Amino acid sequence: MSHSRKAVLRAALSAALLIPLMSVAACGDSGSPDDGVPSAGAAAGFPYTVTNCGVDTTYKAPPRRAVTMNQHATEVLLALGLQDRMAGTAYLDDSVLPRYKPAYDGIKVLAKEYPSKEVLLSANPDFVYGGYSSAFDKAAGRDRAGLEKAGIRTRLSIEYCTRGQVGIEQLRTEITEVARTFGVPERGRELIADQQRRLDAVTAKVGTRPKPAVFVYDSGDGSAFTSGGHGIANEIVTRAGGTNVFADLKDSFGDVAWEEVIERKPEVVLIYDYGGTSVEEKKRRLLDDPALAQVPAVRDRRFVVLPLSSAVLGLRVADAVESLAGQLHPGAS
Repeated sequence: MSHSRKAVLRAALSAALLIPLMSVAACGDSGSPDDGVPSAGAAAGFPYTVTNCGVDTTYKAPPRRAVTMNQHATEVLLALGLQDRMAGTAYLDDSVLPRYKPAYDGIKVLAKEYPSKEVLLSANPDFVYGGYSSAFDKAAGRDRAGLEKAGIRTRLSIEYCTRGQVGIEQLRTEITEVARTFGVPERGRELIADQQRRLDAVTAKVGTRPKPAVFVYDSGDGSAFTSGGHGIANEIVTRAGGTNVFADLKDSFGDVAWEEVIERKPEVVLIYDYGGTSVEEKKRRLLDDPALAQVPAVRDRRFVVLPLSSAVLGLRVADAVESLAGQLHPGAS
């Protein structure tokens, strides 16, 4: 990414606390709840009202021209088979999952990062789904209230407005509400069931094996930018059979001093793979720091890796748990 991911996440976390409560007018479109083809009457299951991050929205029919901003939001819609309802997408951290790529390739990419307000409006969306609060940056003219005035409904991933820990229950809520918004609740139930089945399988494999202490290294030089205890990443580490050494950090992400990392003696470093700094460069930064030489994970060169897109609330949670469990417990069958 060309700008600081840390700045994007800080903006997301702070903006989540500033989202105003507001009542949103009902959407007047009509359409079929499952195939996107307009119908003469009201769509089955509508009107539907949902409260998302303090915003009450009533839908009279499913969105037909959705724009997704941030990869996890995009992949949720693709997993629900809604590519025919997508008028555009923006801002990938890495490549979409191979199973969604054919569908993704048929959708217009509005911008490499966030689109300008003008570019966003040029897609003529009736719904915008943001993964981070920064998707709805008021200074850029993309705030939720402003989009509503333009007749565009919005949704923000609940990871960025949930007080306290984010876990599988919030993932279920996210999938359920998005599926319901688009009139495809059964597809949502199927996705949730598949996620739970795969998570249960990992739990059975990991069993009562010792849980290594894991330090998540996102980025940072003067300090370490890491995953705290309130994001889905903490749940991923736990379900994969590890213990997040910064689970007491009451944020999804945050900065910690290297002295704190040393004091907590992690046995494994989980590196997030994304952007212009490679995994090998991040490893080298840790290995070349004399102060970290006796940290067990660094001393033993025990590094594991996940793509950044796996560390947020989306359809990669089960993928991330499966991958991380295999790296933390390679002997588990």
